[in-house]
Amino acid sequence: MISASLVKELREKTGAGMMDCKKALTECNGDINAAVDWLREKGIAKAAKKATRIAAEGLCDVAINGNKAYLYELNSETDFVAKNEKFTTLLHEIGEACVANDTACEKCTLAANYKGQTIEEMIVAATATIGEKISLRRVVRVEKADDEVFGVYKHNGGKIVVLSVIKGNDATVAKDVCMHIAMYNPRYLDEQSINHEDLAHEEEVIKAEIANEPANASKPANIIEKMVMGRLAKFKKEICLVDQPFVKDPSLTVAQFLKSHNSAAVNYVRFEVWKREMMILLQKLLLKLLLHKNTNTGYNDERNCLIKTIWRSSCKTRWYRNRYGKSSNYCLWD
Repeated sequence: MISASLVKELREKTGAGMMDCKKALTECNGDINAAVDWLREKGIAKAAKKATRIAAEGLCDVAINGNKAYLYELNSETDFVAKNEKFTTLLHEIGEACVANDTACEKCTLAANYKGQTIEEMIVAATATIGEKISLRRVVRVEKADDEVFGVYKHNGGKIVVLSVIKGNDATVAKDVCMHIAMYNPRYLDEQSINHEDLAHEEEVIKAEIANEPANASKPANIIEKMVMGRLAKFKKEICLVDQPFVKDPSLTVAQFLKSHNSAAVNYVRFEVWKREMMILLQKLLLKLLLHKNTNTGYNDERNCLIKTIWRSSCKTRWYRNRYGKSSNYCLWD
């Protein structure tokens, strides 16, 4: 019988998980020194030490089997490792495991067996071999009907991967829609899919914007209401896939493009590597700060510091420093 105090001692020595420590002690008949070696041999101790690191690079991929598709994202600490052959092989094997085990989430994928090992064990081994934290961030399973077709588009080697489900049988059209989604990143399929909370929040923001515009101060309530509804309608078109101007022909909406090919949008999933998503969010916040200027000097100084912090946190840091210098006083809105 392995005692809890022995498991705790091994955890403190190696940093490995409780179940891994218990398994190691069981395999080694309670010998803590042998258990430490067992964890090292399995690569678990080395992987545990890297568990607190941030893995924000990596690649996304998709595996298709009949009417089912599996999208997943595998992360590494650096972009260099994401191009490593061992990493890309592991990425491909995870896709095969998803298909073989019909997994629908990252938890069941990690527990899935592939060639005598679980995916979690393979990731631990890869972490020990490559020397960086490797983690499976997310897995999604998408299904289609027989009268529908999958479209797939991979951008920048897998930094962005898009899967679309289109009613019809034209895979080229489905891929074109995927390219559009990769470019415009719509938040919803159509107006019926919009989250009511998001819509209510945007309506409040629009009302506040209109109220703060001096030109609207003397306008009657019914005119203000029409302005709110107009801007809200524009917002809906901007965030819904089917209402956006099609990337290859802006004179058509995506819905019109699909209709011209006897097709219709059913579903889509867009994966983007975590670091890129965070960078885009930071840059959106930056733009909001730039658009909301204030004549108060103290506010501008504070805003200047915040903007520079956000900017330097994004992937533009190197470009910014190369162009303007590390100690530059350059203001981004000048």
